[in-house]
Amino acid sequence: MNLNIEIYADGADIEQMKNVFESEKIDGFTTNPSLMKKAGIKDYKQFADSVIKEFPNVPISFEVFGDDFTVMKKEAEVLSSLGENVFVKIPIMNSKGVSSVPLIKELSAKGLKLNITALFTVEQVKSVVEVLSPSTKNIISVFAGRIADTGIDPTDIMIKSKEICQTKDGIKLLWASPREVLNIVQADEVGADIITCTPELISKLDTIGKDLEQFSLETVQMFLKDSQNLGFSIID
Repeated sequence: MNLNIEIYADGADIEQMKNVFESEKIDGFTTNPSLMKKAGIKDYKQFADSVIKEFPNVPISFEVFGDDFTVMKKEAEVLSSLGENVFVKIPIMNSKGVSSVPLIKELSAKGLKLNITALFTVEQVKSVVEVLSPSTKNIISVFAGRIADTGIDPTDIMIKSKEICQTKDGIKLLWASPREVLNIVQADEVGADIITCTPELISKLDTIGKDLEQFSLETVQMFLKDSQNLGFSIID
């Protein structure tokens, strides 16, 4: 199956990022505070510099840490200055539920490349796209996977979001938090430009289009191998 969608790897482990990049299956990287915490990152600036040095020619998204908009603005300017390939991730709101749209408008007017993150609704997408400068490159990250976690099919939201993103040049729609390979196919079908995937999910890309009879056989063979390695016996 030929996919048109770009695949970005989620991660904050440099060695793991190198391995994924060498697979030639990805087009960029995204990071976030949760991934950095999991990877044990102690110095954000040092980490960011290392990533940009290692991957100078692919898009990389770094997220602000602040919850106060004045602090977020300063962080965004620092992150943006690190490299031409850097997109600054700004959450749609702060932890108090106050909209980040005024800050997004200000940063976009200054020419920063932004990745607006943690969007869940069409209304949020519309409010962001309205204030983005048409002369800048931006990513709109809609958390389709988490939307699906609520029992709602995210495809309609993604289709409508794509229509909104197409009203201005330079905006790419990102399908965030996929749970399975099917989500990659779904994202491609609705016209999303990018999907973020964990290294584990990226490793499953080769199963796309796999013959199901062959897959069935390989699964049975796996069960047999594991049972033999365990040395279990049901019949004495």
